[in-house]
Amino acid sequence: MTHPFLDLAPLTAARFASIEDRVARLLSTEQDVAITQGEALLPLEGAIRGAAGPGTTALNVITGPYGQTFGDWLRDCGATVVDLAVPFHTAVTAEQIRDAFAAHPAIDFVSLVHAEAATGNTNPVAAIGEVVREHGALFYLDAVASVGAEPVLPDAWGVDLCVIGAQKAMGGPAGVSAISVSERAWARMAANPHAPRRSYLSLLDWKERWIDGGRRALLHAPAQLEMLALEACLERIESAGLDTVMARHASAAAATRAGALALGGGLEPYVCEARDAAPVATTLRVPDGVDASELVAKALTADLALPLAAGGGAREMVRVNHYGPDATPGAVHSSLAGLGAALTEFGVRVDLEAGRRAAEGAWGE
Repeated sequence: MTHPFLDLAPLTAARFASIEDRVARLLSTEQDVAITQGEALLPLEGAIRGAAGPGTTALNVITGPYGQTFGDWLRDCGATVVDLAVPFHTAVTAEQIRDAFAAHPAIDFVSLVHAEAATGNTNPVAAIGEVVREHGALFYLDAVASVGAEPVLPDAWGVDLCVIGAQKAMGGPAGVSAISVSERAWARMAANPHAPRRSYLSLLDWKERWIDGGRRALLHAPAQLEMLALEACLERIESAGLDTVMARHASAAAATRAGALALGGGLEPYVCEARDAAPVATTLRVPDGVDASELVAKALTADLALPLAAGGGAREMVRVNHYGPDATPGAVHSSLAGLGAALTEFGVRVDLEAGRRAAEGAWGE
């Protein structure tokens, strides 16, 4: 017997390269793009270990759990790390970045998460990039959650290492990821004696054996099904139009915030200012006396398909994951209705109809 997933012709180097080219177009970048054969933690760690070492002074911005992880990796590399932590219900500002440079002139590496899906905030990368460029530091960006939900422009923003994944707003697979790398970043890695070599974490191996080799021979057998899923995901975004996909996510975020406030009962956006809220997912603060995990469990008992999760950034937090196929009015309405019904079971009075009307009115505004 044959199976459409198992009896495929091998993925050619030319097709692999064509998918990389589509990723580059998605990011509007002229930088080298490498598709890495693993979840986004692979290039995220590989980029830090490749570019940072004992001589590095890194400014590590913490606006959620991933920023904390990057700091751990940087310290493990021997870098001197300056942590800039801001409350998870806000975003970091360019002024805070500028102040950090003034206080620590030796900073030559900046690590930042664009959108923290776990905490629901997003950071002003364009403005931050201007400050980083002024000081000549290498700029490392985790855009895994933001790509597809809001603009991600490595070249325009001066980002040297930009990592994306397809499993959130792009609506694609989790098993492959990609990174764009500037010439400055390649030079930094080449000069770093501690950069991984002959390793799955080595980006330099990909450059020397794949990119510099004209992309004619793959380093190893690719994750074929994941690559084909990524190709299909990119085709779908191209067909719909990236602006349309991003607008859908922005509408989902606006509708969720408005609907939660109108629902009442003490449920409110966790990220205080709408300008700081990520389009990819909305975090909500539960009312006093209500356990977020129990609230989500009750909502999911009624409907397991609801894109809801508890915690991530704080114990009192519920996250509505309105990304990818769930960036729809239906998913937003169902999530708010599920949370409202669960709150009612906790004895909290809510107005389901007001929540529905507010979400409907905010969609597309």
